[in-house]
Amino acid sequence: MTTTLVSLISILIGIVGANTIGLVLKKYSFGIIGNTIAGVFGSVFFIKSLGRLGFDPMSILETGNVNITLFIVNSTVSFCGGIIALFLTKKFERSINRKT
Repeated sequence: MTTTLVSLISILIGIVGANTIGLVLKKYSFGIIGNTIAGVFGSVFFIKSLGRLGFDPMSILETGNVNITLFIVNSTVSFCGGIIALFLTKKFERSINRKT
């Protein structure tokens, strides 16, 4: 497994998180494409900003093998990043629509 593959899996998990919340909570949904975009950006933002704590793709593969614990933390942060991005995007949309 390479760092690129770990990054792509993290982004995919963020997409799954955003789309899952969009399906469960309809009032936060932007449709499949909107939820996917929010999931990508949320996942990348959270992994880039919080990954410096030691669960970025380089740290996961540092020993040459996959560190499962770090990969699970990375996946959890990515999933939550997609969810939070969807909530923040919806909150932003509502604040814009309220002012006009």
